[in-house]
Amino acid sequence: MFAGEFRCKLDDKGRFFIPSSIRELLDKGKPEQTKSVMFVRGQTECLWLYALQDWEHKLARARETLDDDQSRLFMHFIVSETMGSEIDRSGRICVPRRLRELSGIEEEIVVIGMYDRLELWSLEEWNSYLARMEEKYETSLNKILNVL
Repeated sequence: MFAGEFRCKLDDKGRFFIPSSIRELLDKGKPEQTKSVMFVRGQTECLWLYALQDWEHKLARARETLDDDQSRLFMHFIVSETMGSEIDRSGRICVPRRLRELSGIEEEIVVIGMYDRLELWSLEEWNSYLARMEEKYETSLNKILNVL
């Protein structure tokens, strides 16, 4: 399970170092092999990052649960904007240029653990999102804390 907030910087090629705790989860016990990840455009101004095997499970589940029309929409609006990348030997991932442009990711990013995936935000968009959600958070805080 992915959890936590990490601030990272992109280099001039659009790569960032994966924090070691996240890298261990993406490696899934096979650190000697090159790992593939999938970037998916999120519902907000962020990117979702899945380990390849987790993304393949999501695709299989979509095939099993969606009807033909829903499946076409899923393919046209989700899968068509999904791009892969690999974790290099130094522990870096390159964020595809097109997805960086669509999400406003430039230099500084915030990586958020979201159970089965990671979210990547530009620092500015993350701060803006938190400010927009602050009032909603305040009204829901008691319910959220009761879950713990």
